[in-house]
Amino acid sequence: MKYVKGKAEEIQIAYIGGGSRGWAWTFMTDLAMEAQISGTIRLYDIDKGAAQANEAIGNALKNREDVVGKWDYVVKDTLEEALTGADFVVISIMPKTFDEMEVDVHMPERLGIYQSVGDTAGPGGMMRALRTIPMFVEFAEAIRDYCPNAWVINYTNPMSLCVKTLYRTFPEIKAFGCCHEVFGTQKVLAGIAAQELGMESIDRSDIEINVLGINHFTWFDYASYKGIDLFPIYRKYIDEHFEEGYNEPDKNWANSTFECAHRVKMDLFKKYGLIAAAGDRHLVEFVPGDWYLKDPETVHSWKFGLTTVAWRKEDLQKRLERSGKLLRGEETIELKSTGEEGILLIKALCGLTRVISNVNIPNTAGQIRNLPAEAIVETNAVFGRDSIRPVAAGELPENVLKLIIPHVENHERIYEAATTGNVELVVDAFMADPLMSGKLTEAQARELIKDMMEKTIA
Repeated sequence: MKYVKGKAEEIQIAYIGGGSRGWAWTFMTDLAMEAQISGTIRLYDIDKGAAQANEAIGNALKNREDVVGKWDYVVKDTLEEALTGADFVVISIMPKTFDEMEVDVHMPERLGIYQSVGDTAGPGGMMRALRTIPMFVEFAEAIRDYCPNAWVINYTNPMSLCVKTLYRTFPEIKAFGCCHEVFGTQKVLAGIAAQELGMESIDRSDIEINVLGINHFTWFDYASYKGIDLFPIYRKYIDEHFEEGYNEPDKNWANSTFECAHRVKMDLFKKYGLIAAAGDRHLVEFVPGDWYLKDPETVHSWKFGLTTVAWRKEDLQKRLERSGKLLRGEETIELKSTGEEGILLIKALCGLTRVISNVNIPNTAGQIRNLPAEAIVETNAVFGRDSIRPVAAGELPENVLKLIIPHVENHERIYEAATTGNVELVVDAFMADPLMSGKLTEAQARELIKDMMEKTIA
């Protein structure tokens, strides 16, 4: 990497999972719109054909006149080739296929355990972690050997366990996890505030927040817009609109497997006094299963959806079709901001700007005082030249802390299980998980774990 007239050039980015049919295009779009940074994206994927497709799509994008961010895309055959000398490493992988995820999400339904996402908490998140952790051990060892000073940006779920594995394997690694769930809650607050204050619109980036919690189970204990405390405004809105919830402009929860009416957030605010700061589909998997995920009828009453793996498989086919159209020039990537901040964070780490954003890193600076130092926590941090300085977020209220601690403890159990092969730790984690607690006996847990492992052992 070199600096020329306020720009960072010849940046080398290794992209593990570079055959992505979705996230990679988001990354390409944001890179194409940023004029201050340029260089090479080294695409590595066990599906080399998918990486080659993105190589062609990325290089075609570079040649467009309306593209100001010029990047070369090149496929690498090995981790060593991709990583050697890299300035940044992006990790965005799917741990195996949707066939395995189908087991993660749907096999527990035989015991009345429903999951709306199944990639972070609950039985699905834990099984996914058992597949993912060994891969991240390999990634961390390769980063240690080939680019130990690179900044590593993880987008893979389960986020907390992926980041934990990187640091446990290579303690000196400069890694962090990025997640856009907080941005979505800022947008909700911006929409409600604009409506209540009689304004046409408010940009979500103007909503100042204090973030504290763990990934996909984050909370705001402070939210402000230009000096206005948003908590009373949010409380008033909930009092008046709790039954219908809040529908974002141009979005309808009833017509989407991802959208929601944010009624779960509102209910958690009524229960705990803090603003839950993730999508309802994620939040519900961290609390007792009989609250929001008792059965499909209960889910519908709370106005969010169960994202089935059948839907994901159908969506993948559409993305594969789009990949073909992009390759053949029948469709082009629209240059429109994706709302992600990954590229902005890379700029900041290059020293071209300064950014405050939410980030997942170890709690070793005590940014959340009443969580363990070894926990991976999500708080704000200041990004600057070659540095991330976590913001002290304070303490979680006791009632919210009680919700989070079982998951922090389960992260330790599942990490140890994946790295030692101790299945008893998986049993302990299943029995301690709030989503499953009270819904299954130890014997049922053991049988479910055995069947899920056998179905995903490959």
